[in-house]
Amino acid sequence: MTGDSSNGPFSRRRFLLANGAAATVGLAGCLGGDEGDDEDGTGSGDGGEGRSWEVGHDEYRTTVTEDDLPEELFIYAVQTGWSNWDAVMAAFEEEYGVPLHDDQRTSGEALSNIRANAGNQDYSAYNGFYPTGLQAWDDGFTTDYKPEGWDRVPDDFKTDDGHVTATRQMTIAINYRKDIYEERGIDEPETWEDLKQPEIAQDLAINVPGAGAGLNAMLSINHAYGGDLDNLDPLFDYLEEIGESGARHQRNLDRQFTAGEVSTYAEFDFGGLSTKYNSDDIPEEDVGVVIPQAPGGGEGAVAAPYGYAMLDDAPNPEACKLFMDFVLSLDVQQLFFDGFVRPIRADELDAPDEFPPDEQYEAATFEIDQVELLEKQQDIVSEIIERSPLPGVEA
Repeated sequence: MTGDSSNGPFSRRRFLLANGAAATVGLAGCLGGDEGDDEDGTGSGDGGEGRSWEVGHDEYRTTVTEDDLPEELFIYAVQTGWSNWDAVMAAFEEEYGVPLHDDQRTSGEALSNIRANAGNQDYSAYNGFYPTGLQAWDDGFTTDYKPEGWDRVPDDFKTDDGHVTATRQMTIAINYRKDIYEERGIDEPETWEDLKQPEIAQDLAINVPGAGAGLNAMLSINHAYGGDLDNLDPLFDYLEEIGESGARHQRNLDRQFTAGEVSTYAEFDFGGLSTKYNSDDIPEEDVGVVIPQAPGGGEGAVAAPYGYAMLDDAPNPEACKLFMDFVLSLDVQQLFFDGFVRPIRADELDAPDEFPPDEQYEAATFEIDQVELLEKQQDIVSEIIERSPLPGVEA
């Protein structure tokens, strides 16, 4: 079994995302022990009333009881169809009997709602793009809580005060139509430089800067060609070159990709892998996913963190703690992996074979200082909108 020995949150069941729906497969072994007390002696384990769970890291250790659980738990941007939340939501309700509200909201929309409802929150926690969580923290909307496993999260992906913690990462990838490349006699890409070929750039798309995938793709390109958060000139030089052959900015790329209207696009690895293995609209052998390197090799792909933060004076704080521990446990971290999302504790788990090889991630990925990005993101997005030579940038 893969769960934390000190506090396993649920009996081991693996929920796999297949064709957009969660399927349940029972596995042998469990984190909470057999019927009777849980391994840490805190739960009844009999499925009846009076169950309790020990949660929290170090000084945040506390007990959550069934009386603390609401009929439904509201966490921003926990939603079906993204990050394999389908599986996590099903597992949480299976274990605790509490459904998670299906909140079809972006990270930015969540932050806007948090601001609009300051002092009267209906949601217990923010979940989404890590820098947006930092913005909520900076604005004073979050409170401190360190879940079990907090000490296993890399220091760059959590705040020291326990307000914001990353739970998973999306890495920028190049997704391409292998069948179209073969028809055109094009070698499969390995670097950003490869995409400059007119045969590729003619129907190449990069998402808009207001989308996380688009912004991080462009920051990846900028970094690969020697730029940084204060110098985007290398990005615009690159966009100028590919734009001459027809490249463009475009949202909602999955349909155009499966239809063959777009042969290549930059997206988080989750998006390409989900299309490859879960889409009914295209054979998996026609989809390629690669983690791109810089022109001469090396760092060319941002690893962008996503995470959560408990909201200040929000409802159901004890149930929220249970949820946060649950998501950071190794069994649920494995659920992210199963759904093609790289968990923040990936180094403690074995990646599914469907992912690009570990060597690609090791050779190409880099991380951005998230606090610095928080300070500069709005100006960066505005500059890209103003200076990008590709059509569709304001879509």
